[in-house]
Amino acid sequence: MLQNPDRILELASVFYDSCILFTASDLGVFNKLDELGAATSDALAKSLSLDPRGARLIMDGCVAVGLLEKRGDSYHNSALSSTFLVPGKPGDLSEAIRYNRDVYAAWGNLAQLAKTGCPVEKPQLHLGTNEDRTRTFVLSMHARALWMGRAVIPMMNLSGRKRLLDVGGGPGTFSVLFARAYPGLTCTVLDLPDIVKIAQELIEEQQMEDRVITLPGDYHTTAFPENNDVVNILGVLHQESPESIQGILKKAYDAMVPGGLIHVMDVMTDTTHTSPKFSALFAVNMALTTDNGWVFSDQELKDWLATAGFVRISVQTLPAPMPHWLVTAQKPSS
Repeated sequence: MLQNPDRILELASVFYDSCILFTASDLGVFNKLDELGAATSDALAKSLSLDPRGARLIMDGCVAVGLLEKRGDSYHNSALSSTFLVPGKPGDLSEAIRYNRDVYAAWGNLAQLAKTGCPVEKPQLHLGTNEDRTRTFVLSMHARALWMGRAVIPMMNLSGRKRLLDVGGGPGTFSVLFARAYPGLTCTVLDLPDIVKIAQELIEEQQMEDRVITLPGDYHTTAFPENNDVVNILGVLHQESPESIQGILKKAYDAMVPGGLIHVMDVMTDTTHTSPKFSALFAVNMALTTDNGWVFSDQELKDWLATAGFVRISVQTLPAPMPHWLVTAQKPSS
């Protein structure tokens, strides 16, 4: 039986779609069409200072991948882009996809990873050494957390809890969301100095600096504040080695009150490390951009938590399309 080559050909050119998405978003196409309602390619080119031919090609590409619709000579946003790609709208993901855009070039050097086992770009680029990349990274994580928060917050019951430590908390967005949901809760966001500098700006913009504080440091070496009722480690451990993960979990355990809760949310795989598809590919992405990046399985995490001393370990998956898993455990009460 002859095999159909369509899947191979699709894989060879799927990056076309990504480039159309990133470029149109960066150029402000969706935002401008939201303002105008509809426009010809020439009108859009003039309003965005683009080359007319280049603008037409990009817009036709957007139509082809479902981001725009075309009626006669006029283009307008599709329902998809109108909902998720217009800055300022409730479902806006335009900031959230900036991280994907920034690591796109790294994927072109995938063979280098295979030959050396080392990341193809310096991890510090988005963790402080490159100011633009760092700001883009933090704002992207902020946008993703705002989007995910609607699903995550109801999955964690923090009633009666007073002190939360957000390890590797990035923009502090989840801590702000938890503080708003639980008025008696005070949160501490621990992350690298260049990260929490931006997080502090975001927290102040949201007028939550009285209950969400930042702690600049490195969670590998910085002592954790003590007597925490809750420790959250959300979207952090996929850049750590198994040995490092176990050390971080033990530090969290030691910094918690008896009966305290730990939440670990991350992209995870099953025990084969090949499924779900996104998780397996995300492991490659992390290896391209961090020294120890990968994706662990939910069973591995459960075993590490048990070794650290935690009990009542449970696993939940976040609603689609979010590829994350949430693992909750408790420090014994006595």
